[in-house]
Amino acid sequence: MLFPKKVKHRKWQTGRRSEAKRSLPETRGITVSFGSYGLKATSACRVKSNQIEAARRVISRTLGKAGKVWIRIFPDRPVTRKAAEVPMGKGKGDPDHFVFEVRPGRIIFEIEGVSELIAREAFRKATKKLPLQAKFVTREETRV
Repeated sequence: MLFPKKVKHRKWQTGRRSEAKRSLPETRGITVSFGSYGLKATSACRVKSNQIEAARRVISRTLGKAGKVWIRIFPDRPVTRKAAEVPMGKGKGDPDHFVFEVRPGRIIFEIEGVSELIAREAFRKATKKLPLQAKFVTREETRV
């Protein structure tokens, strides 16, 4: 699973935002830069590191040895959780996992070296592993 080697602050504030602000379109990472095909998010969500890994494994197995995969997101935001059956109070819980906040328009994965049919199938399977809606895009579509 992906997680940072070193962090400046062990615990972050929650950073709650309204649904309107969270669903604003992304301005960075919106074009297919490395591969020929990409998986573009169409909804906002926090994606855990184990969900990214599950999607990556599905893509790799579908491609076989033919293609190359790029992961365009990295989970660097810590999420804390208090232990089970702990009373209220006594401070914030320990870091539990890391997430990446995806906004609509962000390219999540990219693929190179396979046909469009295989790439579509790989991204269809990977989307099932992620807690968001996404669509298949090609390099030409994002260069408009």
